[in-house]
Amino acid sequence: MIGVIASSEEHDVVCEFFELFKTPWELYRPGGRYEVLLCSGEREARAATAKLVVVYSAEPVSLDGQSKIQSQKTTTTLAYMGQPIPIYGKSLTFRDEGIGTLVDRTSGAPAAYMIQSENGAIARVGYDLFREIRAALTEGQPPANAEIPVVEMHIAVLRDLVLESAGPLVEIPPVPDGYGFIACLTHDVDHPSIRRHQWDHTMFGFLYRAVVGSVRNTITGRCSLRSLITNWTAALKLPLVHSGLASDFWLAFDRYPDIEGRLGSTFFIIPFEGRPGQTVLGEAPKSRASSYGAREIEDQIRTLMAAGCEIGVHGIDSWLDSLKGGEELAEIVRVTGVPGVGVRMHWLYFNEESPAHLERAGFAYDSSVGYNETIGYRAGTGQVFKPLGAARLLELPMHVMDTALFYPRYLDLSPSEAGKRVGALIDNALRFGGAVTVNWHDRSIAPERLWQECYLRLIEDLRSKSPWFATASRTVGWFRKRRSASFETVTYGAGSLRAKVSMSDGDDLPGLRLRVHKARSPRKIRWSDGAPASSEYVDIGLNAPLDTCVHI
Repeated sequence: MIGVIASSEEHDVVCEFFELFKTPWELYRPGGRYEVLLCSGEREARAATAKLVVVYSAEPVSLDGQSKIQSQKTTTTLAYMGQPIPIYGKSLTFRDEGIGTLVDRTSGAPAAYMIQSENGAIARVGYDLFREIRAALTEGQPPANAEIPVVEMHIAVLRDLVLESAGPLVEIPPVPDGYGFIACLTHDVDHPSIRRHQWDHTMFGFLYRAVVGSVRNTITGRCSLRSLITNWTAALKLPLVHSGLASDFWLAFDRYPDIEGRLGSTFFIIPFEGRPGQTVLGEAPKSRASSYGAREIEDQIRTLMAAGCEIGVHGIDSWLDSLKGGEELAEIVRVTGVPGVGVRMHWLYFNEESPAHLERAGFAYDSSVGYNETIGYRAGTGQVFKPLGAARLLELPMHVMDTALFYPRYLDLSPSEAGKRVGALIDNALRFGGAVTVNWHDRSIAPERLWQECYLRLIEDLRSKSPWFATASRTVGWFRKRRSASFETVTYGAGSLRAKVSMSDGDDLPGLRLRVHKARSPRKIRWSDGAPASSEYVDIGLNAPLDTCVHI
C-alpha cells in the first residue's frame, strides 16, 4: 500500500494519477501502515514506519541540507535510463552520489538520490510529481515533446523505485487481457462531397493540390506516377461531377469498413451545415463552416452503422457552450437513434473549461486532445483519463492524424517516414499499454490525397502487434471498467501476496489483468551503477471480483 501525503489542492490530481497508475494507495492516515510513503514537498518527517519514503519537491527540503543541492532549473529535460522526461515546472539536481538512471539530460547531474534510514530507504526526487501530471493533463505538451509519453515515464520512475526498495507491487495495467494494447480507428468527416463545394476555398485547394501538389509529390517520391494520373483525371472530371454527369469521388467514405476489414471504427459527423462556430474572441473563420450537415448524409451514416461502425459528433461550439453542445448532440442522436454519443471538436478547438461544457451538454466522452501539426501525446499519455475539470466525462486522446503526417505545412513526411514515426507510438503502446488513437479523414482515401495505401499499411502494422481493435466508445468503456476496479485488501505473507479486488462485470468487453511484480533479488540500492534489475511479474486474468494468492 502506498500512502500519499499531499496538500488538499493536489488531491484531485493525486486521485487521477492513481487511476492511471492503478495500484493500491490511499491518502495518508496517521497510524496507517504503509510499505511506501509518497510525500509531495516538505512532509517527509511522518515517514518513520515505511520501507520506502519517496520525497518529490522542486524546492530544497530539510533532508537535502545545503551541500546536496547543485542547481535549480525551470522547464528542463531529464533522462531516465536514457529516455527523456520533460519537466514543465522547476527541478533540482544534486551533488555527490545520486540515482544515476535519473539525470539532467544536459549536464548529467543526478535529479534524485537515495539514502538509508533506520527503517528503510528514502528516495529524494527533485521535481513536483503532481504539478507535472497536472501540467500534462491540462496544459498539455508542446509539439516539440509530442512523442514523449511523459505521464507513463513518471509512472515508470515511481514503479521502479518501489520495486527496487520496497517490492513486491500489484497493479492493474492499462492493457486488455489477451491483447497487447488498444487500437482505436476514427475518422473526422469534414468534406464528404466535393459536389457541395463550388468556387470556394475547398474546391480551389483541391485543384491546386491535385494538379500542382501531385507533381511536387511525384518528384520527391511521396506519390507514384499512377497517383499523379489519378489526381489529374479527377481534376479534369470536376466539371462533370458538378453537373451530375460523373460520380462524386469524395462521396465514398462509407468504403472504410471494407478497407478496414470490418474492424469497427468511429466517424465524427458535423451536425449542422454552414456554421463556423465561435472562438473565445468571437466568430471563427468562415472556412471552418461545413458544406454539409448530418441530415445530408443520413444514407451513408446508416450504411456505416450497419457495418458495425460508431457515430460521434464532430462538434462546432460544444467546447465553449453547453447549450449549443446539447443541440449538436441531439441532432446526431436524432439521425442515429443511439444515445451515449461522444464528441471530437472540429479543428480540435478545446481549452481547460471544455470538459465541464461537454459534460453539461451530455456527451459520453471527448476525443479532442491531440495535435493538428504533429503526432503524439498532447496530454502525455496513451491512456483514457478524466480531465481534472470533469466529474464523469472521460478523454480519449488522439495520437495520429493523417494531415499532420503528410501536409507540407505540418510534418510533410513520406509514407516510409510516416510509418517509422507511427511505429514508435505503437512500440510505446506495447511497452506501456493504453491506446493508439488514429484519425484518418473521410476524403483521405480519395483524390487528391490518395492515402489509402498508407492507411492499409498502418492497419497491418497494428495487426502485427496483436491489439484489441475497438471503437471510441468501447475503448472508453474498457477504461471505465478498469476505473471501476478497486483493491479491497492486499496482504503479504511468507513468500506470497494475497489480493482481493472488486469490480463491475457482466459486459462484453475484454477483461483486465492483475499484475503482481515480484520483489527484486537481491533487494539492494543499485541505482548509481546502472539500471535497476529487470522485474518479473505474474499476470492473472481479471473479469469479475477476485480473491487470489500469488507466490512471490
